[in-house]
Amino acid sequence: MEKEIELMVFIETFKELNPVAQALCATGFTWFVTALGAATVFSSKKIKQKLLDGMLGFAGGVMIAASFWSLLAPALEMGEGGSFPAWVPASVGFLTGGLFLRIIDRILPHLHIGLPIEEAEGIHTRWKKSILLVLAITLHNIPEGLAVGVAFGAAAAHHPGASLSGAVALALGIGLQNFPEGMAVSMPLRREGISAAKSFWYGQLSGMVEPAAGVLGAAVVVSSQAILPYALSFAAGAMIFVVVEEVIPESQQSGYADFATLCCMLGFTVMMILDVALG
Repeated sequence: MEKEIELMVFIETFKELNPVAQALCATGFTWFVTALGAATVFSSKKIKQKLLDGMLGFAGGVMIAASFWSLLAPALEMGEGGSFPAWVPASVGFLTGGLFLRIIDRILPHLHIGLPIEEAEGIHTRWKKSILLVLAITLHNIPEGLAVGVAFGAAAAHHPGASLSGAVALALGIGLQNFPEGMAVSMPLRREGISAAKSFWYGQLSGMVEPAAGVLGAAVVVSSQAILPYALSFAAGAMIFVVVEEVIPESQQSGYADFATLCCMLGFTVMMILDVALG
């Protein structure tokens, strides 16, 4: 009974926070889950490739579902009754989000999991492979943190298509798929002979960008509600770019494509249930 009362007090306290603080708390949670995934290096030096591919597929499914149910659908609903057709803000924001990530992808030095350092993308640099791997997952986490922040900002605006519970559902979904992302950084580093402590540090470091992106997203939409549908769809476009360009291809390259695909569908279903049930 005491635990239930404490939980209710926590929920009420959380509701009273301003949306920027809520976004900070939520993305702090997603960062923590990334750290939990990275912490698996202390119990094991390697992970079965099939399991890693399945977890990456699951993460991709969560991100795809979140892009529609938590971001695009509310953006379309908010666009109704405006000076443009409802699909215009959503389309413009979605494509701009993808273009934004494409530009970062071209500029930011990073290396996808399982590839030799010679195939690093972005501006040429002599940075170590470990740093490039961290930056690759960091690239994933920018749109994730932004999406959570924008969702809390939209909920604070009391639009019919957005709600606090929906924003919480999004944070939970992003947190779920951050666990394998933390592992995806720390485990390869551990296999290369880097100490468990350093591998963990680099793994959790990749999630550090989420609170910054979340606070920025919430602050922007709170300051100007007119850009809400654009901001929501922008985050969706950025996430879809990451899923199609990086997450799904990485889950398909080691011979477990069918298993990874089924896990992707499972991740999509879990996120859909979370959003519909809580939102």
